[in-house]
Amino acid sequence: MVGGVYFNGYCTLFRTGFCLAACIACCAATAGGCAGRKADMRTLDAVQWITCALRAGRLRTLLTATGIGIGIAAVILLTAVGEGLRLYVLDSFSQFGSRIVKVSPGKNQTMGMAGVLSTVRPLTIADGEALRNIRDVKFVVPIVMGTGPVVFAARSSDTDIFGVGSDASAAWQMPVAVGNFLPADDPHNARPYVVLGSKLRTALFADANPLGQFVRIGGARFRVVGVMESKGSFLGTDLDEIAYIPAGRALQLFNRENLQEMDVVFTENTTSEVISEKIKQQIRERHGDDDITLFTQDDMLSSLDRILSLLTIAIAALGSISLLVGGVGVLTIMSTTLRERTAEIGLLRALGTTQQQLLLLFLGEAVLLSLAGGVLGLSVVAALLGLLKSVAPSMPITIQAFYFVLSFG
Repeated sequence: MVGGVYFNGYCTLFRTGFCLAACIACCAATAGGCAGRKADMRTLDAVQWITCALRAGRLRTLLTATGIGIGIAAVILLTAVGEGLRLYVLDSFSQFGSRIVKVSPGKNQTMGMAGVLSTVRPLTIADGEALRNIRDVKFVVPIVMGTGPVVFAARSSDTDIFGVGSDASAAWQMPVAVGNFLPADDPHNARPYVVLGSKLRTALFADANPLGQFVRIGGARFRVVGVMESKGSFLGTDLDEIAYIPAGRALQLFNRENLQEMDVVFTENTTSEVISEKIKQQIRERHGDDDITLFTQDDMLSSLDRILSLLTIAIAALGSISLLVGGVGVLTIMSTTLRERTAEIGLLRALGTTQQQLLLLFLGEAVLLSLAGGVLGLSVVAALLGLLKSVAPSMPITIQAFYFVLSFG
């Protein structure tokens, strides 16, 4: 079954049977044995025995390594997509600035068994003007939102219409590409001006200059004074298709008496907690009650971060199922291997191999099998990442070192 030749202190094998047993037998039968190279021979023989055992069951080794590789690839890819989406959403919220407090009318109260009751009071443009007088308030943006057709000549586009104040461009960090943003007119009697999103401008005017032209919104004429820079989408809303008009004009257009919300931007000299308390105090003086709800940008980002982090962990747990299946596969294969190689184990024990050495040999085989699966998994990850980048280049993908190491753990 096995032929062996001893030279230069090593045992060279022509294997058709069991590597380590034949090598030990060869060395024992050869004059001088393995004297002087005992430690080196043990390490070399162990490596030869492990690799020979894996090569002997090529198909079994390949299938087991494939299972481990798929599990590793699943964990890395799923968590990369989840982490990429988390960072994308947080970045989408952060693009408008971090020092923002959203003021909404009404205050939710829980009153015994009656459940949640909502007390709604009007939030007016005058309230916004009063908030401007608060120290460390930089901008106040009144907001009225609706939808409707924007018409120019024979072209029309149904789109979102935002009624805002003149500070909206600076407060939301949305620069104007052409022309100017809405001027600082009397908020109750602002001139009928409109600023178009970049896509809306293209839909209505194509390559023509829109500045100074008149469009119709809800039957009223508005003069185009500016075009916004491209900003992309935010939570399903295309910011490049929005028309911005004065908030007072929007109240008339949509037949509303009060604002939907206000954005208060504060300076770096204060904190969101301090400015929130000042806003409550100002509204309390005007309304006689704390009938508003405040949302700070920090609170929203923190809540989103927690939710999205939990989703990423849940996705990692789902991917780990594949890795667990691969691990069970390795355990099954090694258990089957032990039962199939009892004769080999008996021969090794007869030649003086200790139980600890046997354990290390089989553990080494399992480790090498897992490493082969890891290399295969990384190859799959690299191939799929390249495919995703070519098919969906805008998909946010971020590989986290923690989950990368965990998948190999």
